[in-house]
Amino acid sequence: MIITISGDAGSGKSTVAEIVSKKLKYKHYSVGDFMRIISRKRGLTLLQVSELAEKDESIDEELDDMQIELGKFEDHFVLDSRLGFHFVPKSLKVFLKVDVKEAAKRIFNHKRRLEEENKTLEATLENIKKRKKSELHRYKKYYNLNPYDKKNYDLVIDTTNNIAEQTADEIIKAVKNNK
Repeated sequence: MIITISGDAGSGKSTVAEIVSKKLKYKHYSVGDFMRIISRKRGLTLLQVSELAEKDESIDEELDDMQIELGKFEDHFVLDSRLGFHFVPKSLKVFLKVDVKEAAKRIFNHKRRLEEENKTLEATLENIKKRKKSELHRYKKYYNLNPYDKKNYDLVIDTTNNIAEQTADEIIKAVKNNK
């Protein structure tokens, strides 16, 4: 079984995906990690790479190809990716939603190394909104889709008041019910 986990920034996609993959003994892949590598290679922040990707299709093409290949040639993995549901259609498609203020707190308190633009909680909140706007523009332009539309998913979980373990357990329960 393949599980794709999408969701809002700060919803816990990567953390939950890691927990699910460990509990199920599946491989874990994260497009966010790949974006951070691209950011580091280019000497840019994630927000800057997201904005650059609006003009430079090669960034998304690189990420898309990786996901498509995974879906074709591997099984039993967890992929946290905004568009994983689209590129790996034969998957249990999960969306994690979170209140934007809670997301900002999580991201700010986590102090992600390559997100230096998040110097204050208020700046983090604004950057989440800018990044989402940039992504919506980009994904509409390149794929004519909205990754935040809950109709794209088999399972939607609000993580605002959940700890990551609870969310992971909900996903694992859905996996077991799908077998």
